[in-house]
Amino acid sequence: MTLGTATDPYELRFDAGRSCLDLLATSHPREHLDGVGPLCAWIRGAGLVPPGTQLGHADASWPLAFRELRSGVDRLVRDWLARAHPGPYEVDLGRLNDAARAAPPVPRAVRDEDGTLVRELEEPPECAALLAAVARDAVELLTDPVARAGLRECEGDNCPIVYVDTSRGRRRRWCSSEVCGNRERVARHRRRAALARAQLPGIRLL
Repeated sequence: MTLGTATDPYELRFDAGRSCLDLLATSHPREHLDGVGPLCAWIRGAGLVPPGTQLGHADASWPLAFRELRSGVDRLVRDWLARAHPGPYEVDLGRLNDAARAAPPVPRAVRDEDGTLVRELEEPPECAALLAAVARDAVELLTDPVARAGLRECEGDNCPIVYVDTSRGRRRRWCSSEVCGNRERVARHRRRAALARAQLPGIRLL
């Protein structure tokens, strides 16, 4: 899926490397999918629909459906990270496969006003179609040995975000260098400064 950028005022994150993992991040540090507006912002930011796609038909059942899918995918992903064999999540696996059965939104190429080809959807996307796009991404991630081996949980303090490490040497430590990485660097600097102050010799007054 094409990655987007965070959309104000919902402070959404799209740096996990997969749309299904970006969905997991919507529960941290608070619930982001608590209404139709935030969910539509996430759907657009995650690249599930082309820019400008109308989602006015979304209703209050959509956030609940996405949160339910998120809970199941989260348990399956963390089961893999814990290397449980097998985890007690067969119900979640069945629900994931059920969600993936629906047809995802159908894209088509159309001419823009200047003749350039742009992407739009064949028809307004239904909730089941959008869930299928995310569910299929999760199925692909969890069944691909290479991608699955890159799953990491952020090393930042109190950050549960899971991402796919595609860095050279698989040395990525944080969900985002600008967020958790920057916090760690600031904390490290403060610890060094505090240690340096503690080691300063006492000042003798003459």
